[in-house]
Amino acid sequence: MGKEMKKTEQLQVHNKPAVPRLKDVAIGYVSLLFICSAALFVFVQMDMVSMQRLLAFETPLLMVFLVLGCSLGLILFGVWMTYLVPEEYIHESNKEYANQSLCYIFIFMSLAGLFEELLFRGIIQNLLYVVFDEKWVAIIASSALFVAFHFSYFKTPIMLLNIVIPSLLFGSLYGATNNLMVPVIVHVAMNVGVTLLFKYKVIVLKKDK
Repeated sequence: MGKEMKKTEQLQVHNKPAVPRLKDVAIGYVSLLFICSAALFVFVQMDMVSMQRLLAFETPLLMVFLVLGCSLGLILFGVWMTYLVPEEYIHESNKEYANQSLCYIFIFMSLAGLFEELLFRGIIQNLLYVVFDEKWVAIIASSALFVAFHFSYFKTPIMLLNIVIPSLLFGSLYGATNNLMVPVIVHVAMNVGVTLLFKYKVIVLKKDK
């Protein structure tokens, strides 16, 4: 009996997702950010996207209000989702990241959020806007691709809400402000905020009865 329990524990440890080292995370994401930045630079040079549509500061007070309000709203949404979704449906990597150091969490979440917003809002949403010339079509289509990018989370339909709603909000924030830093900050704040709440046991995963 003891040997079987030991084997089970060893299998559980072996099956845990490997969290990449901070150095590997930084190198990987910096490389991807360089590619995305280069692509955006080309788009600007080709007049496909203007700097005014990437980093506009026409409504600073609105931007601050949206950043604070949407960051808090998405963190609360994440808390609410933990009470709805049983632990077995939460992707294992989400649990592992909460066990990392503060430095790891801030760097990883910041680089991941920045990369995803540069790719899906800065590049894809702008390209779709050029093609269709309709803001909401670009927002919805880029959000659909964002959801597809997170296919590993498709364990249960309710988990889709945890991807679809933030993605639509990120796209809407960018469409409303024409400043890519707004969805970037909200995205990073959401990821860091929810992860820290897990780390310090402010919220816990729902056990399936």
